[in-house]
Amino acid sequence: MTITEIDPAIERTVRSGEFDLAVYEYGDPTAETVVLVHGWPDTHHLWDAVVPLLARRFHVVAYDTRGHGRSTRTRRTVDFRLDRLAADFYAVAAAVSPDRPVHVLAHDWGSVQVWEAVCEPRAATRVASFTSVSGPNLDHLGTWIRDRLSRPTPRNVWQPFTQLLSSAYTFFFMTPGLPRAAFGLIGTERVWRQFVALMNETAPSTVRLGPTFRTDIVDGLLIYRANIAQRVLAPRERRTEVPVQLIVAGRDVAVRPAGYDDEHKWTERLWRRDVPAGHWMPFSHPELLATATTELIDTVNGASAPRTLRRAEAGRAGRPFEDQLVVITGAGSGIGRETALALARRGAEIVLSDIDLAAAKATAELIAAEHGVAHVYRLDVADESDMRTHATTVLETHGVPDILINNAGIGQAGDFFETSSADFDRVLRINLGGVINGCRAFGPAMAERGLGGHIVNLSSMAAYSPQQGFSAYATSKSAVFMFSDCLRAELAGRGISVHTICPGIVHTNIVARTRFSGVSAGEEKRKQERYDNLYRMRRYGPEKVAERIVHAMERDRSIVPVTPEAHLQYHFERLAPAVVRFLAARVKLT
Repeated sequence: MTITEIDPAIERTVRSGEFDLAVYEYGDPTAETVVLVHGWPDTHHLWDAVVPLLARRFHVVAYDTRGHGRSTRTRRTVDFRLDRLAADFYAVAAAVSPDRPVHVLAHDWGSVQVWEAVCEPRAATRVASFTSVSGPNLDHLGTWIRDRLSRPTPRNVWQPFTQLLSSAYTFFFMTPGLPRAAFGLIGTERVWRQFVALMNETAPSTVRLGPTFRTDIVDGLLIYRANIAQRVLAPRERRTEVPVQLIVAGRDVAVRPAGYDDEHKWTERLWRRDVPAGHWMPFSHPELLATATTELIDTVNGASAPRTLRRAEAGRAGRPFEDQLVVITGAGSGIGRETALALARRGAEIVLSDIDLAAAKATAELIAAEHGVAHVYRLDVADESDMRTHATTVLETHGVPDILINNAGIGQAGDFFETSSADFDRVLRINLGGVINGCRAFGPAMAERGLGGHIVNLSSMAAYSPQQGFSAYATSKSAVFMFSDCLRAELAGRGISVHTICPGIVHTNIVARTRFSGVSAGEEKRKQERYDNLYRMRRYGPEKVAERIVHAMERDRSIVPVTPEAHLQYHFERLAPAVVRFLAARVKLT
């Protein structure tokens, strides 16, 4: 839904001192009020993609701050001081919701000025919650810099230094005359859209600018000179009782994430969500902002906090994967089962599936015995329709997963000419198709949510080990390897890490169930028992692979060879590929 598809805004003017503020109201006026506050060089149009999402439930109010859009303009620096901008906010809040406190979502300088407002005594009765996006409290930031530099460890010096580098542009903005002249020449809508799109990895069409943009980008620069030096160099002690949610952009060009690290010292209730995004999230992540704001509103109103908000609560002690939802295929045995157990022990809620429902239930019982939470489903990963139905059920019942582990797979051995097309296709449908189906079914929801996450795809040492008798299996795992490389590149901008796990010789029940082409049933049985016994003697169980998967997510490792031989082969194949091919042509293992 776009802003053109909802009822037109009700426009009004609110007086604040000598300034008239242009105010735009959407949604049910009897519902709870959410006030949206923009920064520089935007107007209320910054929120065009967010408003329709919030107006379904709330009375949504956006306004043009002084000096922007259709509000009164000024060329006096003093008019942009934070105390005056905070007074404007309270004037709007009183006009649009005189009897109830308002909730606030603010961005950039809009967030900076609302920080000023919520640290005033009257905020306790006028502001119900505050979601801050890419805009710090300048007093808190100044105190943070002083505190770090007073204890000059390498880290404590580096963090303020990088913040100063990120803020270097503000020194230019505060010089008299020059920035006004520069933006007057190059501050066009097309240039600005391209710049914002580049910094936020979004399409220029998502960058919504008002008709007064060229004037706003120049006049609004006075906000820098009016506030930065005074507040950062002489910070005040500023506290708030208002529940605050920080949406911290990991790729923010203006404010480094470390600058928010001490925010818990000045807030009584604080949540922090670190998002892999750029500065202008109202353009690139409107759904995330609407969802995060709604979750905070519902929680402060007494509802149970959702999983995503619980793990964002500052100061909350928890296990490494506490309040994370994990979806694992092929979890009825082997690596899938052990990974489910390892993550459940670390606090995760597990959605496990397997084509063998009884085996999946057995895994869930093991998790429950250790006081974990697991949900069981039967799933044929090779069936795209079945996977889509499964994903729909999981998303509706449990929510968007934070971690997707595509583990389900089968073994296949035998010379290529003796492997039937049906057997070859079966391996590809399960080992490769199952991974693709899982990523296609769950990946879009993970990406659109905007909170990042992990996708773990089980490949194999066979992916980079050409050998006789494993053409079907090695082909499927090599395809998973390259597919994961491509998907990793596509999802990098969404903060979703893709991990390719490449086990070597690991004893799981896949060995005892491997099909051998070109042999009798009796010979296949003997081969299964022989190789199962050899793998057992290797004494490398699936629980060790599970720990490597957990480690890969914790350390953000992209490609993870497991077992010493997998590591050795991974590097040797790259150093001497001709030797690997020479040996493959002369050595047969099956």
